[in-house]
Amino acid sequence: MADHLIAIGALVLIFTISTFTSVHMGALALVAAFAVGSSVAGENADDVFGGFPGDLFVVLVGVTFLFAIAKNNGTIEWLVHAATRAVRGRIALIPWVMFLITASLTAVGAVVPAAVGVIAPIGMSFCVRYGISPLLMGLLVINGASAGGFSPASVFGSITNGVVERNDLPGNPGLLFLMSFLFNVALSVVAYFLFGGRSLLGRRAEDGSGGGGTGVGGVPATEMAGGAGSAPATATGTAPAPGGTTTVAFAPATADVGPRLDRSRALTLLGLLGMVAGALFLDYNVGLMAFTVVVVLTLVDADAAKGAVDRCAWSTVLLVCGVVTFVGVMERMGTIDWLGDSVAKIDSPLLGALLICLIGAVVSAFASTTGILGALIPLAVPFLMDGQIGAVGLIIALAVSSSVVDSSPLSTSGALVTANAPEEQRPQVFGALMKWGMSMALIAPVATWALFVVPGQG
Repeated sequence: MADHLIAIGALVLIFTISTFTSVHMGALALVAAFAVGSSVAGENADDVFGGFPGDLFVVLVGVTFLFAIAKNNGTIEWLVHAATRAVRGRIALIPWVMFLITASLTAVGAVVPAAVGVIAPIGMSFCVRYGISPLLMGLLVINGASAGGFSPASVFGSITNGVVERNDLPGNPGLLFLMSFLFNVALSVVAYFLFGGRSLLGRRAEDGSGGGGTGVGGVPATEMAGGAGSAPATATGTAPAPGGTTTVAFAPATADVGPRLDRSRALTLLGLLGMVAGALFLDYNVGLMAFTVVVVLTLVDADAAKGAVDRCAWSTVLLVCGVVTFVGVMERMGTIDWLGDSVAKIDSPLLGALLICLIGAVVSAFASTTGILGALIPLAVPFLMDGQIGAVGLIIALAVSSSVVDSSPLSTSGALVTANAPEEQRPQVFGALMKWGMSMALIAPVATWALFVVPGQG
């Protein structure tokens, strides 16, 4: 028991130190794996590295390499431009376009913070131009990233499905993706009508309608920017009209044809679709498929591959592989089984399942979601062995409840949205995201537990 407590203490230290200092969690986890493995478990370096997830390394590098090329050759730019033109100036649909684009990017392998980092600045520019609440836009971008985050070709999906497979648990990658997507859609519908979406209905970019625009939580942008007499940031920058009220004229949509779908971009789109289809329907290895598409695209357009290796999500690769390696040491020590048995001894299996989901959500709101997924799913293995709780349902509940809290401004995604919000509205956006994120840490575990765990009780 003393050895197990040392390992658990080391895991807590990994998350605590990396949260409150600049030490990288993955590097810290590798050091902890070496320290605990050699001093407590009696393992040598070969034993420790035996738990290194080589298959997951290939997946993470492959898909982020491919995403970097897609960004280099303009495929991402083309996708954003085509999607925004497709709504034909309907301002109410623009946040949903950002949701779907971000979901598409993470579904084909973009790291969640990277996708949010690409789309958030674009979404916030629409907020300024068309008077959309930055909180509404930010939440739909973050939820979109989570919605696509559990596809078989995605980073979250690869981590979750890989851990499930290595622990011989029953899994359903397609159902995990579908349920995560639908849950985030439902969450976004709630956010849409809570934070000003209703005021966007019926407005078009060409007609200049829209009143004073919408700030955080549906508050008029004039008030958010400094009172009833202040002019909000708009494309035309109109001054307050006589009498103290503000007249806002939104800039009309431009006739810019945007980037064209050339051979390189078309091949990239085909490659991304083929990779997702192969993972969903043919059970092909996502990492090897991604590298295949990368090689083909490099042969077709060598310029697009320049610098792409440097843009791979090496930080995420190190984080995930480091945490999984340390969890491997814990598994060989029997610590994971000991913890799982302790949870399984709770009189009510449903209560134990809810506790696991709550731990995942609360810790993920302050730490790395990718690290949490790699650490908590093995914890549930012994708990699931008695068959009283459905494994697929609990894995879905844990995955969803640990990811939707990324809207917290203490997480990378929430911080990116806050940083890209209009300067005068950043404090309000930060506060609103904090309230939303912390409420999700309590609401999401209960909701996912009721939806996915309770119906599957044996």
